[in-house]
Amino acid sequence: MTNIKEFMPIDRRLFLSGVSKFLAVSAASSFIPSIVSAAELKETLRIAIAKPAGDLNPHKYTGLWGVQDLLFEPLVRYGHHGKIEPGLATEWVVEDGGKRLKLTLRQGVTFHDGAPFDAKAVDWNLKRWIGLEANNWMNSSRLFDGTEIVDDRHINIRFKEPVLGLLQELAYVRPVRFLSPQSVGSDGAYKEPIGTGPWRQLSASNEGSGFERYDGYWGDKPTYKNLEVKVLPDSRGRVAALRAGDVDLIGGAFVSPLTATEAQSLKAAGVDVVVEPGTTTMVMAFNPDRVAALKDPLVRKAINLGIDRDAISKVLYRGLAEPTGNLFSEVVPLSGKRYEVPQRNVESAKSLLEKAGWVGSPVRQKDGKDLAIEIVVSEEQVPGSRSVAEVMQSELQELGIALAIRSVDHASRHSDIPERKFDLAFFQTFGAPYEPFGTVVGLFLSTYDNGVDGKLFIDPENLDPLVTAAMSAPESEMQAALQKVYDWLHDNDAIAPLLYVPGIWAHSSRVKGFDGPATEYDMPYKNITLSE
Repeated sequence: MTNIKEFMPIDRRLFLSGVSKFLAVSAASSFIPSIVSAAELKETLRIAIAKPAGDLNPHKYTGLWGVQDLLFEPLVRYGHHGKIEPGLATEWVVEDGGKRLKLTLRQGVTFHDGAPFDAKAVDWNLKRWIGLEANNWMNSSRLFDGTEIVDDRHINIRFKEPVLGLLQELAYVRPVRFLSPQSVGSDGAYKEPIGTGPWRQLSASNEGSGFERYDGYWGDKPTYKNLEVKVLPDSRGRVAALRAGDVDLIGGAFVSPLTATEAQSLKAAGVDVVVEPGTTTMVMAFNPDRVAALKDPLVRKAINLGIDRDAISKVLYRGLAEPTGNLFSEVVPLSGKRYEVPQRNVESAKSLLEKAGWVGSPVRQKDGKDLAIEIVVSEEQVPGSRSVAEVMQSELQELGIALAIRSVDHASRHSDIPERKFDLAFFQTFGAPYEPFGTVVGLFLSTYDNGVDGKLFIDPENLDPLVTAAMSAPESEMQAALQKVYDWLHDNDAIAPLLYVPGIWAHSSRVKGFDGPATEYDMPYKNITLSE
């Protein structure tokens, strides 16, 4: 069995939809409408979600990822540390120089309505998304060249050229997962969410959704019979509901976000809190195209040495986030060698600025111009980023750099960042399962249009060739090719990696065996048992 190179699409954030702004749920309010009866409560896992599940059509981009994950399964799964694991396909072989994927499908799998999962069902699902222009942000869709049904358990997918990261793309929550061919109308329009997953939907409303265990499931079945997701849009309401015993589980970036402060308060109250490293990195970007001073690597290095990453971790995550000098955590595949975490060194930073020709005080000057820069922050994108910027403002002032802070809303950030209307800005890498190429290509390759995400750093002459070489490198040379990208970014102080964004979850004492999901897009229901 041959597994292909790990590469993933770039533009998943084009499909991120912001959490709706609902009225806050009072922390004093403990009544939450129950979807299951009291008799069933001991067999029910209750998870808070930040917004209604929405349209769960697995081939569209409107539903809540975690809820879609309960119902619909992929051919292969993205496991911890980037391991590609069997899903609805048990074997896969890449042939014809990477242009044909031969799949062996799992036996004995049925959709919730009893329809068989077979090669015809796979082909029917593929034709609902692959090759369509709306999905061409994915390489597998853009390069799709047809299918060949061999028999009920075998199907081949052809591509116009090798698809880097094909298996990772086939592990996404959408649009690659499988819907029953019988769950659409006579016109082919989606009607109801019927998949092959361990849960099937019983009810759905703006208050929440109810699911029951699918006892015909092919794999390990949950030990409890029901799963309920309750819509609690306000984080204070979620914390209150957990403490009151109205929900069993909160957390995750896209399920029901929990701040570090809330997590520590819960832990102090005796609630079980789980903090995991996460696969997303917070990075500060420099924009030399807007500020001439930032063209000089010495100035960028001085700023890198002038900021205190431990202080940033404390402000944003109460010290729960690990500071870093790397673009990716070690839990990300092909993340490269480890660099030392830059420690704040005021004297070294000042010396670098002097060497670069910036002198004087209180604000350094060169050629009659002040060393003055602006940082753009958005509280909606990174809560607490204004406070971080204020800390940095004080730190850089000590170096003789004047830092102005411009706060923008989420919409304005999505406008300003792609147009490069910033000097400094905070970015986040895309996280699993989109790494490492999702970030490497999406945030650094100047010729790739990634919509609202913008670019961390652009250097068409020096950086683009390294990224392009990594994209086309054979599997045996992939790590070395990526390392050249990482080394260039590091040696030129092109970016300032700050910290790894932690995955934070909290659960009730009823929940045993909790294990954080491999990605922020999965619902963490696996391996859990419920105590009395």
